[in-house]
Order: sequence, then structure tokens, then C-alpha cells
Amino acid sequence: MALKIMGRGLTVKGWLYNSTWWCVCQQNHVNMLPFVLASVLIAGALGCGVPPIEPLTTRVVNGVDAIPHSWPWQISLQYLRGDEWRHTCGGSLIATNWVMTAAHCINKQNTYRVYVGKYNLLEEEAGSKAMTPEKIVVHERWNPIFVALGFDVALIKLTEHVTLSDTVQLTCLPPAGTILPNNYPCYITGWGRLSTGGPIADRLQQALMPVVDHATCSKPDWWGPALRNTLLCSGGDGIVAGCNGDSGGPLNCKNAQNVWEVHGIASFVSGLGCNYEKKPTVFTRVSGYNDWINQVMINN
Repeated sequence: MALKIMGRGLTVKGWLYNSTWWCVCQQNHVNMLPFVLASVLIAGALGCGVPPIEPLTTRVVNGVDAIPHSWPWQISLQYLRGDEWRHTCGGSLIATNWVMTAAHCINKQNTYRVYVGKYNLLEEEAGSKAMTPEKIVVHERWNPIFVALGFDVALIKLTEHVTLSDTVQLTCLPPAGTILPNNYPCYITGWGRLSTGGPIADRLQQALMPVVDHATCSKPDWWGPALRNTLLCSGGDGIVAGCNGDSGGPLNCKNAQNVWEVHGIASFVSGLGCNYEKKPTVFTRVSGYNDWINQVMINN
């Protein structure tokens, strides 16, 4: 069974592992404790995971346009091709100068920018700003040939701090080791393709994608036993899924205190199609990487 990383302009490579066929799609683009405490204090003092503009959270079939700026931690990661900036992945603002995204979104040959406060990628919007990365840290155990092993996480440090506003806010991260139960309601957001092989969205999309627990997702007729427990499945109904361009973006889940947390980083889908039944969108489980995230922020 093939799987597909959710980037743009991709090349497929495959291998057989534990009697399961896996493949990875590679991009074809031009091709200190004080700091951690500061980030935590900023999130706590200024608030995280509580958007000034409430998102639409009614049950919908398939993705819909999000309410503008209702997911204010969502960023657009863009790369320069010629003299044009192009959206390639999503990401989440986790501190005023740190963004969390997927490792497979990063190509060392590319020049990137992070756009905060965006809703419509084709329009100039008040409250949005393009930010320059100072440093990009990809998980040291990430292997682009064996994406199913996990570690698909990267952090981007910005050259300056963002100014929080109605359109730009921080998300919260879940406590380390948090495992959501089966069918827990979460929302994927991004500018990915509207259908397999379809166009990239101009306006930010959202869709309800309930969690599929590891016991179910690792069944032979789902993703199989090779699925690591540091991965998180969501969706799998054959209707709603992440797709190319959603990579690196958040799986947003509201906790018991009505605060939004990003529990997943969009990683891969089935090579058979984005919305293939029993092949849920697979995310890096954020609660499995809290220590790594903190350590990167300490050291940089």
C-alpha cells in the first residue's frame, strides 16, 4: 500500500516493510531554559489556543472555508521560485518567534518565508505579515526515505517576534504523552488541494476529522502494524482528509477547558488518494515530541 506526503511537486519512492508497501514523496522544488520559560510565559500571559474570532465547529461533510482568521496560529510556509512566492506547507505558531511544521516540508536548497495572519493566499490582507526564518531545525532522526518511522517534525525560528493580534495568535501544545480517545473531535486546517489531484485552496479550509485510535489505525486493513505510536490518525471515512499542501499544518483539538491544542502535524496520506477509506490522514503526534521541542528552543 502506498502512502503520500502531503507536499507539492512530489516524487514517489517505495519499499516493502513488514509485508506492507510504503512509499515516500519527496519535494521537487528548486530543488537555554530562559527562552523556553519565556515562550511558556508568553503563551500563558497573552493566552494561547483561544482565538478572538471563534471558528465554525458544526459537523460538516467535506472541507469548508474557515471563518477568516478563526485559526490565528495557522501559518503558510512559502518558498521562492524565480521571483514568485508559492505556498508549500502549513504550520503552527507556538511562540512569538517559533513555528512548528513537518520535517518533510523543508528542503535545504529552498528559500522560505513564513506568512502569519493569512486567510486568502491571493489577497493582500490587513494583519498579515511575511516573516523571515532565522534558523530551521529538522528532527535529527527524520529520514525522508522511511517516513513511516515518524520524526516528521521541524521548528522554524523567526528573525523577529510577531505581534499578537486578532489575526495572529499562539496555539497551545498538549501535555507530554497525551493520547486522545477514539472518535475525539478534531479539525484539520490548511490550504491543501480540495480533492485528490484538484486545485490548491485560496482560502483557508477546515474540516472535522475525528481521531482514529492506534489500535484501530494499526489494523491490517487500515495502516497496518508498522504504524508507530508516535503517529496520530484522523479521519479515514473516505470523505474528509488532508491533501497535498496541508502538510505541516495543525490537527486542532479542543481540551476540557475549551482551549485549542495542536495535537498533530500533518504528515502523510495514502498514495491511493487523499480521502481513501480506512487510510486516515496520518499526523506526527505532538505530545510525543514535547521534550524535543523544548530542547530545540533551549539550544537556539
